Amino acid sequence: WRAARKAERRWPAKGRFIEVAGVRPHYLDRGSGPPLVLLHGNGAMAADFEASGLIDRLELSFRVIAIDRPGFGYSARPRGRSWNAQQQAYLIGDALRHIGIGRAIVLGHSWGTLVALELALERPQCVAALVLVSGYYFPSIRSDVALTLPQATPLLGDILNHTIMPALAKHAAPFMLRKIFAPRGVPARFTAAFPMDLALRPKSLHASAREEFLAVDDALIRLLERALSQADDGRDRARLLARLARELLSDPLAANRRRDLIDQAVALAPRDADVLDARLHALWDPDGAAD
Repeated sequence: WRAARKAERRWPAKGRFIEVAGVRPHYLDRGSGPPLVLLHGNGAMAADFEASGLIDRLELSFRVIAIDRPGFGYSARPRGRSWNAQQQAYLIGDALRHIGIGRAIVLGHSWGTLVALELALERPQCVAALVLVSGYYFPSIRSDVALTLPQATPLLGDILNHTIMPALAKHAAPFMLRKIFAPRGVPARFTAAFPMDLALRPKSLHASAREEFLAVDDALIRLLERALSQADDGRDRARLLARLARELLSDPLAANRRRDLIDQAVALAPRDADVLDARLHALWDPDGAAD
């Protein structure tokens, strides 16, 4: 707690805050011209684009809006929400509307590409063009998910993130930066300007661990939705609908959508084993995805 407060005194917020749906996103607003929104990756923050010098260049031609995504930088990440890419897209879309930004070029980096894609799909009126940089689009086996799972687990993660993880993460940070910038070296400007202490606060470590898990989950859901849009056979569609409903069990805000998906699957193939299995899981879901 003391280390987090010390970090915030050393690196105070440079941007603005806005109240949106009970959350106070923090954002940087620089330059003038066509609006350009920057969405950072996992473990980073809006200051990442500032430390790299990207904002300094872009603000010569654009109005640059760099947003701290929930849990990073100075943006809160209230508990009780899944904060998957779709939920973050809703928040950012509302924030842009409150700021007075219409259709903008949206640049997503790394995990931010997931949010940028969801923003284009869910709030197309906000997006004039997409720039996707080093994104994660397809589910894959990732060892880092298993390693960070304890940090993302309720209670256990809180204990770890408030005790040993800040020190361990601080020790690993130089290695991670070298890996990120390889084969080039880490620029001296970035080392001096990036507020690493903010990234090592317990709330940021929790958000980062959650997003390691959510990246695979979101990519799998998007892959299933793509397959569903191309499926013609009724039984195949029913199984994809059931699989998608099961993947959404981890999202406490998706109860209504799960119910609709399962109802559609049952209507197409009421006796299919995969559909019945998904319906059974939904019946045990505390949010009540099926009646």
